Formats: sequence, structure tokens, C-alpha cells
Amino acid sequence: MADLVARYLEQAVRLYCGVNGAPTREVEHLRDAVRPLLELYGGLPASSFGLRQLKTLRKQLIDRGLARKTINDRVNRIIRAFGWAAEEELCRPEVYGALRALQALRRGRSRAKEGKRVLPVAWEHVEATLHHVPRPVAGLIELMWHTRMRPGEACQLRPKDLDTSGKVWFYRPQSHKTQRFDRERIVAIGPHGEEVLRRFLARVPQPSPDGPLFSPCDAVAELQLRRRERRKTPLWPSRREAQARKRRHTPRKQPGVAYTPNSFLGAVRRGCRIAGIPSWTPNRLRHAAATRIRKERGLEAARVVLGHASAAITEVYAEIDQRLAERVMAELG
Repeated sequence: MADLVARYLEQAVRLYCGVNGAPTREVEHLRDAVRPLLELYGGLPASSFGLRQLKTLRKQLIDRGLARKTINDRVNRIIRAFGWAAEEELCRPEVYGALRALQALRRGRSRAKEGKRVLPVAWEHVEATLHHVPRPVAGLIELMWHTRMRPGEACQLRPKDLDTSGKVWFYRPQSHKTQRFDRERIVAIGPHGEEVLRRFLARVPQPSPDGPLFSPCDAVAELQLRRRERRKTPLWPSRREAQARKRRHTPRKQPGVAYTPNSFLGAVRRGCRIAGIPSWTPNRLRHAAATRIRKERGLEAARVVLGHASAAITEVYAEIDQRLAERVMAELG
């Protein structure tokens, strides 16, 4: 089993990668899924793994307190790994066929807990957070609020990916969530989003067209500048040179070239903690935007703007306007 998992993860790194060659988050999800599999059955022959073992593994995930949807996702990834193994003749095809017979956990039909619903974030909380995050992070937040991007799409935005020739700007991400289905992702950016982008495109020195527009390097440079400006006592020349040499040769931590969804999430949570407000995640910005569009333009408009293939997916993001229901029932009920 350990050999099978190692070979599957090796090909997953090659299969699930973006245009720049870096592995996508799917590789992280696969590693999380197979970790308990190795803990329980790492020394078991792959062809001896069956439905009973998979049920035992799922029961352990339930006992660990994972949410029902997370458990179903991890079990499905394990089954998918055995599908690849059967195709590569690393295990008997009957093993894969038997594992597919396992039914997914359903709401209220198991001991697995239900995850929390991702609700739209209120603008009051977003505005409070903006004052306590680095400027590039604040730019990412504002951009997502106005453009309905996914966090990964906003973090990787480069000047060369923008089409600014028309009245409405368009952004074509170099990699996106649905590219493996041969779908093209084009994000329309209106006047408010353009205003956010112009602030960063107009900075001096000019950003590299191949580099990310929102960079942690800029956040670190601005932090160091503010610290120097707030310093009340000047540094002695020798000490100044020693500190500059230390930062240049032995930095404690190098900032990344671009934000990742995880580092973006961490920065937002720190900002919420400093502001003293309930923590929220960047994905809730997308939910808030979908709800606004659905309320003003309808479900189909929300589906098109968010880039969903089906309106059923948009239903997950766009919350129903309760005030409309209240008004209708007040008049007709």
C-alpha cells in the first residue's frame, strides 16, 4: 500500500500542476486523504484492501471529528487512487470496483458532524479588517469584493494577464480551478475593480509584467519603511551598516514572491484578530458578491459572473434574499 501511494502522489504532482509548473492545492488534499490510509494499512498488500478496510478508515475519520463533506471528499480521493492503480495494473480491478460500491455519507444518516455553512461576509467586517492588514492584502480584499474572483485567481494576478483595451477590463488567469475540464476562465472587471488595480499598476517602480501584482515582498518593504520612519533615535553608521549586512546575508525569513490562498487567509485572520472582530475567510467575499448579484440581476447573472457551468453550483454561493420573501408573504400571505 505504501508503494502504491508513493507512486500515485508522484504522478499527482505531475498531473495536478498549474501553468507555472507548481503543484495545485489538489496535491495537498490528496496527501491529507492518504495519510490515515498509510497509518492504518501502509504495510498491507494493495490487492488485499477492500470495502471493509475502507469503512474502517471512514469510521476513524468520523471519530476524529471531521465534517461529513470532508470525509466524503477524502474517501472519494482514495477510491480515485485505486482507480489509477487498477489502470496501471498495480492492483486487481476488482478492488477498485468493490470500493466504488461504498455509498457517500448523507446528511442526518451518520454520526459525522455537519460543517458550518459559508455565509456572505458583511462589509462592516471587511472595512474593519482593511485597516489592519498590509497594503497588498487590502488590495486583494477590495479586488475580490468588486470582481468575485476566487482567492487563488486574485493572488496570481499579473499585469500581463490583464486586457485593459476596452471599457471593461478582462483578466485571464494563467491557471484556474476548472482548467482541467478545458474551460476558459475570463473575469470581467468593472470601474471599482479597475480603481483598485490602477493603484498598484501606477506604483513606482513599475511592477514586472511577469510578476504578481500583489506581492509579500512589497508588504515587507513597506513595513520596514514605516519602522524606519517611526524610529526616534538615529542609528550609528557602523550599526546601520551591520544591520543592513545582516538583513542582506542572513534574513530570518524570506518573503514569498506571491501570496498563496493559505498565506492570504492567514493575513486576513491576523487582521480580524487585531481589529477585534469575528474571523472571516476570503471565500466569503465571493459568497457576498454572488448574493449581491443574484439580488439585483438574478441567478443567471450570478452564474455567468462567477464562472459556474451550472446554476446549481451558484445556488451554493448566492444566498436567497430573505427580505424579498418577507415582502412577498406580507403582501400575499
